[in-house]
Amino acid sequence: MSAPPQFALVDVNNFYVSCERVFQPKLENVPLVVLSNNDGCAVARSPEVKALGVTMGTPWFKMKDWAGQHGIRAFSSNYALYGDMSNRVVTILRDFTPDIEVYSVDESFLRIEAVAHLYGGASAMGRQMRERIKQWTGLPVCVGCGPTKTLAKLANHLAKKHGVFSGVCDLHSLSRPERLQWMHKIEVGEVWGIGRRLVTRLQAMDIHTVLDLRNASPKHLRTQFGVVMERTCSELRGISCLELEDIAPPKQQIMSSRSFGIPVESIAELGEAVSTYVARAAEKLRRQASVAAAVHVFVQTNRFRDDEPQYHAGRLVPLPEPSDDTLVLTRYALTGLKAIFKPGYRYKKAGIMLTLLSDKATRQGSLLDDPEARVRSARRMAALDAINRQFGRDTLRSGASGTARRWGMRSENRSPRYTTRWDELPEVS
Repeated sequence: MSAPPQFALVDVNNFYVSCERVFQPKLENVPLVVLSNNDGCAVARSPEVKALGVTMGTPWFKMKDWAGQHGIRAFSSNYALYGDMSNRVVTILRDFTPDIEVYSVDESFLRIEAVAHLYGGASAMGRQMRERIKQWTGLPVCVGCGPTKTLAKLANHLAKKHGVFSGVCDLHSLSRPERLQWMHKIEVGEVWGIGRRLVTRLQAMDIHTVLDLRNASPKHLRTQFGVVMERTCSELRGISCLELEDIAPPKQQIMSSRSFGIPVESIAELGEAVSTYVARAAEKLRRQASVAAAVHVFVQTNRFRDDEPQYHAGRLVPLPEPSDDTLVLTRYALTGLKAIFKPGYRYKKAGIMLTLLSDKATRQGSLLDDPEARVRSARRMAALDAINRQFGRDTLRSGASGTARRWGMRSENRSPRYTTRWDELPEVS
């Protein structure tokens, strides 16, 4: 008879902030925020900043002077560093069990019922994962364990918020009265998947805590909210309804867009940006072994500038046959851009979406299909991806994406990419 399911959720504490502190220990205990694209707003806050009352999404320009008074340090997002550190954490977790779902850049679910006994139980396994990740990467993590994914997420919340658990909470190690007491103390909005709008509706039904939601009728919840809420209620009761997603399902659309660091007025610079975004989307397209039958391109001005003329437009451009070739997709995206571009505007953002995706192995060819050209394209893209994987993004790119890139995203306070660039390795003096 197989063992009942047991899940663990491993979550890196204050991930972006923690990555910055690993390579700059002097930042420990220093108030620190990490900013969004173009240094717009706070997307990560250290505990010291949270204690000062700074909320997620606070615009940097609004808090810049106030931050100076409190000694708050601000860093631009360093996605290369964060992505590499995330991969290192996942690699460590795979040593504990191959049954893993990478849920986000800083969270992973694991199935552990088959291996927990090898480490002395779930709690001991959680402590070992926590200690190894800290020793090998310098990142602090918390671990929550439970019989369902929803309860593992709840246990992780307890491990993170309450020092009595020392960073690891295994619900199996608590008595039933203890589990119910903790559920009674936690607001329903902390349950995985319960957003603000659902909280309001649940409170109107006198459901205010996790325990209230657990004790509600699953069938009644289904009539009011649908099957997802019914499953959440069942999961809180210890009935596993959600399996690990070992392989993320292929995306049906792939979008790439960014706001510009400075306003853009020429079609040449817009073309560079669009070509760059196509390249990034096409790389993801090839990674999931799909092809796109159409590309949608759009541009827009800064809607917050009432003193400037406003314009936004988009165009869907179908391809003669589905493709994953960056150069082919770029050509049709630029065709769409020419159709919607209007001079005399200061553009703030552009982007593309690859759509009508299908499996590359079963794509429908055309009567004019050239097998040799398709083989050449596949080899060209394989070489492009291999070079960029080894030497870094944009090492090899199409000429249409430009070289100067004045429009590029602002990142005036970005830390070095310590783990992915030879010229930015940490130095010891």
